[in-house]
Amino acid sequence: MTRKIAFGLALGSILTALAGCGYSPGTRAVTGGLLGAGAGAGVAAVSHGKPATGALVGGGVGALGGAVTAP
Repeated sequence: MTRKIAFGLALGSILTALAGCGYSPGTRAVTGGLLGAGAGAGVAAVSHGKPATGALVGGGVGALGGAVTAP
């Protein structure tokens, strides 16, 4: 369990650094989707859910959020 939490935090940190990269809506959608997928998988793993489902939902929400925001 501790390994999953540590992995989720490390992945979230890396993806947060990458999320700042993006000037076009497409780039922000990709980085937002990756960040959302990592966060969704981490939250699902910690809350005893299915990480794959959390990654799909988080990735979709992150991609949508990244696509509609302005730089």
